[in-house]
Amino acid sequence: MKILTILTLLILLTNCAGSNMSKVKIGKRCTVADNNQLQESSYVWLVSQDALKDFDKRINKLNCLDG
Repeated sequence: MKILTILTLLILLTNCAGSNMSKVKIGKRCTVADNNQLQESSYVWLVSQDALKDFDKRINKLNCLDG
C-alpha cells in the first residue's frame, strides 16, 4: 500500500512543475568544478525549456570528478 501511495503522489506532483519543465534527465551528471573542486552532481535533473538548449554542454558526465 505504501508503494501505491508513493507512486500516486509522484504522479500528482509532476503537475506541480508547471509547463516550464521540458525534460527529466536521468543519469549521473555534474557541473564544472570551481577553484575549490566543488561541484553539483545528481542522478536526476529537471530541465526547463530555457535551459534545455545548452544543458548537455554545461552539465554532463565528463565534468564529474573521480572520488
